[in-house]
Amino acid sequence: QVQLVESGGGLVRPGGSLRLACATSGFNSGRYAIGWIRQAPGKEREGILCISGGATGTLKGRFAIDRDIAENTLYLQMNGLYAEDTAVYYCATDLKDRCDVPSYTAYAYLGQGTQVTVSS
Repeated sequence: QVQLVESGGGLVRPGGSLRLACATSGFNSGRYAIGWIRQAPGKEREGILCISGGATGTLKGRFAIDRDIAENTLYLQMNGLYAEDTAVYYCATDLKDRCDVPSYTAYAYLGQGTQVTVSS
């Protein structure tokens, strides 16, 4: 059974950093593309970043994903956070080896999400 469990969310001040974790089980997550998406209150889901199968890291702007293949765990490092980054963050997969377009959010498998609140 494919499972993804996010953790590491919380309250952070503007300009701060946070590192979210995504623990996976039920599949060999190192082989597959894993994406991070988020959903703010009253807004549509938004794609953040995706890492392709076999890759151990990727970076885009303030966000970076790194993957511990041995532990079947991925991390989303977020720096320079703004209030607008407040949202529930999810890791997700379609069990494909390549990422879709950056805006893609219609993943078949998602975790339960972890809340990130950026506020002073």
